[in-house]
Amino acid sequence: MNKNKLIAALLAFGLLTACSNEKQNEVAVAHATESAPATINYGVVNTYPHDITAFTEGFLFRNGQLYESTGSPSDLPQTRSLVGVVDLSTGELEEKVELDRNKYFGEGIVFLNDKLYQLTYVSKKGFVYDANTFEKLEEFTFPSKEGWGMTTDSTYLIMSDGTNQLTYLDPSTFEAVRTVSVKDHKGAVRNLNELEYINGYIYANIYTTSDIVKIDPETGKVVGRLDLSSLEHDALSKNPNALELNGIAYNPENKNVYVTGKLWPNIYEIKFNY
Repeated sequence: MNKNKLIAALLAFGLLTACSNEKQNEVAVAHATESAPATINYGVVNTYPHDITAFTEGFLFRNGQLYESTGSPSDLPQTRSLVGVVDLSTGELEEKVELDRNKYFGEGIVFLNDKLYQLTYVSKKGFVYDANTFEKLEEFTFPSKEGWGMTTDSTYLIMSDGTNQLTYLDPSTFEAVRTVSVKDHKGAVRNLNELEYINGYIYANIYTTSDIVKIDPETGKVVGRLDLSSLEHDALSKNPNALELNGIAYNPENKNVYVTGKLWPNIYEIKFNY
């Protein structure tokens, strides 16, 4: 190889190396942008009593009233699978629906088009009620192995099943029309539990943790996270039998969110930027 060819080869190699390094830097920057979800700060606006026998599975507002659904673990005989309206002055639940705890374990609920939809845990069965009279209208099955939380985007029922999947169901046929895989910078985010749809995002409790994640429903990406461990500590200080955080209810009237947990002694009204 003559001198000119050698110089050209070295220049070409240098250019390729520079391009390669530039590409690596671009990849590194891309990975850097896949950082941990933004921390969402919140403030406690108010505290209300909550029934310490309520094994909370669903939590939401409708027409200014706070609704709660509960489950009934066999090792907690004081629990019942109920749906009712919470009296925020006493924490008591005005019962609207009760399932036979020997047959069903009540899970998430949602209202859509003047109907109340309710999931059960492992029986693969759900129930539909008239939203005003609470008369049972029909039963349905769903494709997931388990039923956990439920919310709606005003078109579809959106349910969780304890995995990192959110399943969109047609409210008439109950067929799955879409699934979304939820992930953050570390990978799949599992144990998605109680859900709430707020301003275009899905908020989900992460089972066994004191975290609520904010999910972009188009991509499944977790874009924010609330750490409610201080509320969990407060609940435990008042009731040592308190269990996991579970319950997210957005109140469109004051734009605040009400949270609680299984057997918690309080409901906490919190405020944060959505």
